[in-house]
Amino acid sequence: MAMGGADTRPLAVSMGDPAGIGPEIIAKAWAARDVHALPPFFAIGDQRAIERVWHGPVARIGTPDEASAAFPHALPVFAVSDAGEITPGRPDVDGARCAMQSLELAVSLTQAGAACGLVTGPVSKAQLYSIGFSHPGQTEFVSDRCGVAHENTVMMLAGPTLRVVPITTHVPLSDVRGLLTIDLVLAKARVTARGLKRNFGIERPRLAFAGLNPHAGEGGALGHEEIDILEPAIAMLRDEGIDAVGPMAADTMFHARARAAYDAAICCYHDQALIPLKTLHFDEGVNMTLGLPVVRTSPDHGTAFPIAGTNVAEPGAMIAAIRMAWQAAIRRMLCDPA
Repeated sequence: MAMGGADTRPLAVSMGDPAGIGPEIIAKAWAARDVHALPPFFAIGDQRAIERVWHGPVARIGTPDEASAAFPHALPVFAVSDAGEITPGRPDVDGARCAMQSLELAVSLTQAGAACGLVTGPVSKAQLYSIGFSHPGQTEFVSDRCGVAHENTVMMLAGPTLRVVPITTHVPLSDVRGLLTIDLVLAKARVTARGLKRNFGIERPRLAFAGLNPHAGEGGALGHEEIDILEPAIAMLRDEGIDAVGPMAADTMFHARARAAYDAAICCYHDQALIPLKTLHFDEGVNMTLGLPVVRTSPDHGTAFPIAGTNVAEPGAMIAAIRMAWQAAIRRMLCDPA
């Protein structure tokens, strides 16, 4: 798919917490670059974090422009300040600061056009909170840095046979009913439809909505959120020309035949979306933020501190995140040429 423009710039990959599995899976992704036809990318973080867990070739670069030339022979690393004493599996404050600097630099380089897209490695929110990080997660941080309101971005989780979008994300289940509104459903659905077209090349996206209650409310017998919120929103989306169906019973919309009928499932809360995605695609799930002016993906898993440094971390989700970011960057280039 190399077509010039976006393909001449590498992807920026922030390492995440240096004590987690981020450095290892980035290195393993580079080692598998030929097998998976991966595009040039460079890691951002403390070079020693990779050297602690991997003995392959590393090329320290001074600018993103150097990454593509180095990539065939070594993993390019754009270094940030020293992360202190790095011990895989033992996160600390210095590592959190390094992860924060890596993320900030990766976003800045992507915004400036030095990288064609951004892939973020897994971080420890607990460690980030200890140094003053005030966002619910990396998604919200990137959104703020890009100047996009949170309600105008979407966290999509994608695997080979399923894409899901939670309307509400990292909130207690008891808060979901109060947050679920017609306006929020409309905002998330519109961003999803545009994102499927722009990032995945789906000309007429098909959206399927999961009901909040068992059996999608059973006509009001088991709850009225479907009648009061979801059904009016779906009707409005159809009037706008968006192919939207539902609300559907969540327990019957994720089997193979059901998945073939839609391009993304819009779910009411976090676990309703992520349980089926992680059940089907645990080792290859990708988190993509829709609605941003830049491409951003992330492997859909955490830091996995208990296995960090043991050489057992699977790089499948990182490889998938790199591939998805690259493909989205090319599609955007073709849709929005400079």
